[in-house]
Amino acid sequence: MSSSGGSQAIVAAFAANISIAILKFVAFLLTASSSMLAESIHSLADSGNQLLLLLGGKRAQRQASPEHPFGYGRERYIYAFIVSIVLFSVGGLFALFEAYEKFHDPHGIDANWAWVPLVVLVGSIILEGFSFRTAVKESNGTRGGKSWVQFIRTAKAPELPVVLLEDSAALVGLVFALFGVSMTLVTGDGRWDAAGTALIGLLLVAVAVVLAIETKSLLLGESATVADVRAIEAALVGPGVSRIIHLKTMHLGPEELLVGAKIAVSAADSAAGIAAAIDAAEQRIRAAVPIAKIIYLEPDIYSAAKAAPVVSGS
Repeated sequence: MSSSGGSQAIVAAFAANISIAILKFVAFLLTASSSMLAESIHSLADSGNQLLLLLGGKRAQRQASPEHPFGYGRERYIYAFIVSIVLFSVGGLFALFEAYEKFHDPHGIDANWAWVPLVVLVGSIILEGFSFRTAVKESNGTRGGKSWVQFIRTAKAPELPVVLLEDSAALVGLVFALFGVSMTLVTGDGRWDAAGTALIGLLLVAVAVVLAIETKSLLLGESATVADVRAIEAALVGPGVSRIIHLKTMHLGPEELLVGAKIAVSAADSAAGIAAAIDAAEQRIRAAVPIAKIIYLEPDIYSAAKAAPVVSGS
């Protein structure tokens, strides 16, 4: 996986989540708190998700084959989509089910172990904060001047947005769990614990839906960014290429771009001259946008009937 794949953030998130999952589950065994159980399953699901992201990055590096001539770059998108399903089902739906069960059978937390969930939750917030800080630091190297919402919505590499959303949900979920457990300890009413669990479930379902929507767009095939499209347009026009008749781009993976264009050439040019102009245009495109790995250029004589609006990036 390339550096833009966020491998450092994924490893940091995995290390934090697997440790937190163990601590939370021990706290659940001692206190029977539904919030602690929901949070332990949440952290366990997140740990599995990080492994899925690493696996997707590894499989995406395979060389193109006759069966898959454009390579396997989109495997990263597929595994990111699976992460959204896991987060929705294992994390969100389980938490909502556990909240339903706790509402119908509310019970308090054993006073002898009251300190355990509080210590675990505070410690978990610290560990998750470290993981989140790593993801933010790595994301800052690639997001440029974009806001966090824009970065998550437009990033072509899915790993960092996934980790950012997971870590954000984990931190907010821990606050919900801390609220539910604290109120249960104060009032002795287990329904507060159930309420905290329900909030965790709703949060995870919401994050899973956002992830599913964004990764679905990547799976369908997104165009290059506006900046890359503009750079390709500028690089295309040159000696032997008078204008762009129409242009289309599509990401085959986070670091691999397909470029297809119909370009206008002179009717007086020879076949050898057109071929040389196409070769030069491809070199200019790759120099301007290095991720433009596959380029198809079709020469034609320009006419208004053949022209179509240039397709810009999103």
